[in-house]
Amino acid sequence: MLVAARGLPNWSIVLLILLAMVFARTAAMAFNRVADWEMDKLNPRTAGRHKLVSKPAAYCLVGFSALAFLVTCWFINPLCFVLSPIALAIVFFYSFTKRFTPYTQFFLGLSLAIAPVGAWLAVCGHFAWPPVILAIGVIFWVGGFDLIYATQDYEFDRKQGLHSMVVRFGVPASLRIAQFMHGALLICLLGFGLLSALGWIYYVALLAVAGALFYEHRAAATLDLAGINRAFFQSNAFVGLIFVLAVCADVFVLAK
Repeated sequence: MLVAARGLPNWSIVLLILLAMVFARTAAMAFNRVADWEMDKLNPRTAGRHKLVSKPAAYCLVGFSALAFLVTCWFINPLCFVLSPIALAIVFFYSFTKRFTPYTQFFLGLSLAIAPVGAWLAVCGHFAWPPVILAIGVIFWVGGFDLIYATQDYEFDRKQGLHSMVVRFGVPASLRIAQFMHGALLICLLGFGLLSALGWIYYVALLAVAGALFYEHRAAATLDLAGINRAFFQSNAFVGLIFVLAVCADVFVLAK
């Protein structure tokens, strides 16, 4: 959004983008609860999730959030509204992928990757390469850190016959694949900066992003639950924060 507008767009667009994000994420998370209801009860790591909300309430939340997302996109522009059902189909479809493909991490990444493209379309109303390159980077970012997180479910997925990259390739190989995916992320972030004509602050921040990813993989290599959770939550929160601050600095400081 910031790069597309080279600053802040109209506040109404900012609000609509934020609402679309919240409604899409809420619909996707609630749908995931419903789709994985019985499976989550069997997995020790997720056994408490179904107690947070009743199934009827989850269904209502899915319906309300999905409808609110469609209405929000209608207020943004015609292209966003036309594409909004496709966006919902993508984020809902992810919840079923573990039942038939080991590459579910890529579908999760795709679910989040449509966000930067949607933000660009909300501001500009047309497609362009920068958000597409960033979206590809998001696929590798999310896929990599979710693959690390999925190592916790190796035994459960194997016993339940679920498709998983961790089950198919094993834990050590999966961690190496995650490293490759985060290397691809850095290349995409570099490409995004070049295509968006961002300045030196952004590229310096990429060094911090690379450092956080290195820390994430070092922590995950211990294969203990605390290390994996630390890698998943702390490192990725830092990566996202540094990325946003770097873009803000470039757009609002260097542009002047």
